[in-house]
Amino acid sequence: MIASLARLSVFVRKYRGRLIGGISAFALARVLEALVPLLLMVGIDRLHAGQSGLAAPALGLIAVVLVRFAVVSFARMAVRRAGLLVAFDLRQKLYAHLQSMGPKFFGRYTIGDMMTRAVVDIGLIQRLISHGTILAVVLAFASIVGFAFMVSLSPVLTLLVFPPLPLVFFYAWKASRRAGMASRAVQERLSGLGALTQENLSGIRTIQAMTQEHNEIERFSGVNQAYADAFYRQSRIHSEMSAIMPTLAAVCSIAILGYGGNLVLEGEMTVGEFTAFFLYVNMVAQPFRVAGFIVNLFQRAAVASDRLFEVFERDAEIEDAPHGAAPAQIRGDIAIRGLAFTYEGAEKPALQDIELSIARGESIAIMGRVGAGKTTLLKQLVRILDTPPGTAFIDGVDVRDFPLAQLRSQVAMVPQDPFLFGEPLRDNLSYDDPSRGIEPIWQAAEAADFKETVAAMPQRMDTIVGERGVTLSGGQKQRATLARGLIRHAPVLILDDCFSSVDTETEARILAELKRVRRGQTTVLVSHRVATARHADRILVMEDGAIVERGTHEALLAAGGAYAELERIQREGADAADYAAAQATA
Repeated sequence: MIASLARLSVFVRKYRGRLIGGISAFALARVLEALVPLLLMVGIDRLHAGQSGLAAPALGLIAVVLVRFAVVSFARMAVRRAGLLVAFDLRQKLYAHLQSMGPKFFGRYTIGDMMTRAVVDIGLIQRLISHGTILAVVLAFASIVGFAFMVSLSPVLTLLVFPPLPLVFFYAWKASRRAGMASRAVQERLSGLGALTQENLSGIRTIQAMTQEHNEIERFSGVNQAYADAFYRQSRIHSEMSAIMPTLAAVCSIAILGYGGNLVLEGEMTVGEFTAFFLYVNMVAQPFRVAGFIVNLFQRAAVASDRLFEVFERDAEIEDAPHGAAPAQIRGDIAIRGLAFTYEGAEKPALQDIELSIARGESIAIMGRVGAGKTTLLKQLVRILDTPPGTAFIDGVDVRDFPLAQLRSQVAMVPQDPFLFGEPLRDNLSYDDPSRGIEPIWQAAEAADFKETVAAMPQRMDTIVGERGVTLSGGQKQRATLARGLIRHAPVLILDDCFSSVDTETEARILAELKRVRRGQTTVLVSHRVATARHADRILVMEDGAIVERGTHEALLAAGGAYAELERIQREGADAADYAAAQATA
């Protein structure tokens, strides 16, 4: 536990001034608290002896209480502010670190799990600093100050406190280990619960379309029950500690009450001294009454720390280490030499011996079956996957030598998954530069054949599209993401099958507009339609991670290979559809 929490020191050190000030103030508050029994002792003994002069201890009590209130208020604000700032820094660190993670990481960790770590785990650490620090200081200083005053009043009575202490520490050590394992189980079950909830809500349309609501409710019930069981086990351990610790403290109090009462009867202690001593016993015993809560708090925070550093210690999959050889502005010449790539755990390569040269201003279409390696090839150009050194070049410079920010800003990729944020269309289309004026946004929408669609919406560019663009159709989302790529006027534009949900007439208009706005700039597009690919300057056909055909539309048809066969299948399919439509209207 100590080693796990020690790793947080790098974040806590920044605010050590606040923490030291708060801890020092709490120490002073313990001393002030210890003055209360002394003042009560003076007042009780004077009252018991029939003496006057009760005003002085009474005024002293009032002064101590007021000063202690001010000191504790300052201490609480300082410590809790430090906890809030540490939690803020941890969330910033986690969020920034996640931005550098790649497919391997997100293939292992779910979004729900990351949300649990960002919210719940960091919340536990904040709670430890804000509340656990206070309790730990109370435990330490209350014990030290209380024991010191107890010894000054009666060393013999003080000895009665020590016999149960070894038992207390042994039980706390054993229980803390059980609490740690239970805390980890709770956090892992909670991560699973969050992951399942996020996944189900994201796929709610599919669940409802396939009438799987009941099955998903049953599945959620199982995960929810596992979390409840783990939380119950943790609560049971905490309850045991919360019950046993006060019991041990009560044993000390009973022994002191019996022996101390006898000392008072024999005249060896005054009533005031015994009252003060007993208050000091309560002062020392109070932290032990909440020891179970303290141990639980520290253990849960230790588990949370381990879970956070598990993420922090994972290196970025794509190393951003440019060598300074990259030009400031990309022109658009692309060369790929002997590129091979294999996904981790895969038995065969996704790409093998790719050789390709694309001139500036050229348009290239890539075709092939699902799994042929088209998207994998495109991702190498923007280093979404870790491109092997010496295999992919832009303007004669290895893509690994470009800063990632420059590479991905000047090589714009429109992915096949048309993701939109739950924001207005204006913000989605101008995502790379929110300060952009409205005119370029409308121009990009027009180039993507999206302008009329937006203009027909009641709020036009201010229309909020919902999470992942849920209020738009598939074709509308694809055109919106295409506009988001076109607005950047990047020297290289990569379109990864972003017309699949667009009808052929709309696609034809988009392609014609692309030729106009992209004149002199490099464009690489993936498509499954021959009608789309035929407009490119050259066409590549991929199979099993290799380029098996390349050439113009006419040359590939004449060759009679895979492309020609695909063209025949699609042409006959279109003819059959036209014939069926004509028969239906006859």
